[in-house]
Amino acid sequence: MVMSMTDDFVPEITSPLRQKMVLVPEIIHQKASGIKVYGKLIKSLVFTTDVALIKNTNAHAVLAVYPFTPQPVITHALIMAADIPVFCGVGGGLTQGKRVINLALDAEFSGAMGVVVNAPTANDIIKKMRATIDIPIVVTIVSEKEDIKGRIEAGATILNVSGAQKTPDIVKKIKDIDPDIPIIATGGPTEETILKTIEAGANAITYTPPTNAEIFSEIMEKYRKERE
Repeated sequence: MVMSMTDDFVPEITSPLRQKMVLVPEIIHQKASGIKVYGKLIKSLVFTTDVALIKNTNAHAVLAVYPFTPQPVITHALIMAADIPVFCGVGGGLTQGKRVINLALDAEFSGAMGVVVNAPTANDIIKKMRATIDIPIVVTIVSEKEDIKGRIEAGATILNVSGAQKTPDIVKKIKDIDPDIPIIATGGPTEETILKTIEAGANAITYTPPTNAEIFSEIMEKYRKERE
């Protein structure tokens, strides 16, 4: 059947060497409104710092935060390798003060689409960062007890909600405070939890992919069965 231009047909191009991809749950791209940043619509963000995974995913962007002191060399490597926008972690937990601002400025100069700060980051640091950099500041929210209004007033561009099973409730509270603030949120393990988070008001969803080891385990098991 020949598809007309009005049909919901999206041509898809692949190749023999690029069939193993990490795909985000399709419900994210179907239901999330997305956040338009510098003209790019972002509905899904893959939560990883694995360069190989970043090069083999259909997520719209990367949320590159990690539980160590942020280092510019890591930021540079991720941005250089990625062919999608990167939101880089610049501290706010272990790393505080002027160093966070300097890391954010370096990330902007390196090509990051935005910077991400951890929940303990003081509002004063966010204000100074806002006065220093031009790219979006993503502030992580982990509890509905946080000073959400203060975060927004300090200069947060986007709020990143990571509240485990309470995430939808936190998202809803944020939207009650400011309906227009863009929200990225963790979607949980199932399509049902992802949809619940989107319906609560999340504009974009972070997806935690399987690890390199987990993907390799599946491939190796397939190889073993082929040789039995």
